[in-house]
Amino acid sequence: MRSLAESEVAMTIVAPVAVGAILVLLWEIVCRNADVPTFLLPKPSDIAGKLAQDWPSLLTALGTTLRVALQAFVAAIVIGTLIAFLFVQSRSIEMSFFPYAVLLQVTPVVAIAPLIIILVKNTEVALTMCATVVALFPIISNSTIGLRSVDPGLINLFRMNRAGRLQTLIRLRIPSALPYFFGGLRISSGLSLIGAVVAEFVAGTGAAGPGSRMRFFNRDLRSIFPACLPRFSS
Repeated sequence: MRSLAESEVAMTIVAPVAVGAILVLLWEIVCRNADVPTFLLPKPSDIAGKLAQDWPSLLTALGTTLRVALQAFVAAIVIGTLIAFLFVQSRSIEMSFFPYAVLLQVTPVVAIAPLIIILVKNTEVALTMCATVVALFPIISNSTIGLRSVDPGLINLFRMNRAGRLQTLIRLRIPSALPYFFGGLRISSGLSLIGAVVAEFVAGTGAAGPGSRMRFFNRDLRSIFPACLPRFSS
């Protein structure tokens, strides 16, 4: 039994690594044989060389984005959980405000990020707010579903024992909602990072993360691949 479990764990690590290595190798071979321009699709070796060359600045930019994403993730957890607790207390409150939560989710962050960045003077706070908007809905949705997915028999049992709303929430609803809550965390963690990068891309030079760097390099390809441009300028 132990050897079987160890082999399954090994497969979960070895198989993805092997597939990734094969894809990277094919990427390198295709780019070399097809003579693909570096500024259109750089080879993995080009990317590795650029990372080795600029790793201090790239690491600093990554740290900035991760800090914004972590702040947004924590804010989404706190705000989303409180909103879910509010929704579960009253069906009328949930029906009144949940459509606006859905509307906030389907609104592209690039549409509201410029307004937030203009209104909020602190760039990092503005980026955190944008990323929080992106990461908020999964916490609200999953937590609300989990808090409501309680066995009706258990709810009746708590009512028969004259348990209050707070006791029912702490001792029954929250333990039942934990699987849904952790599912929302898994989704929200990725969305917070995506929201941080997109917000940095919109903010441009006002930010210091990878998103702002992508926008800067997108404007000036010569700063990335100066050796490749003369070949295509003629």
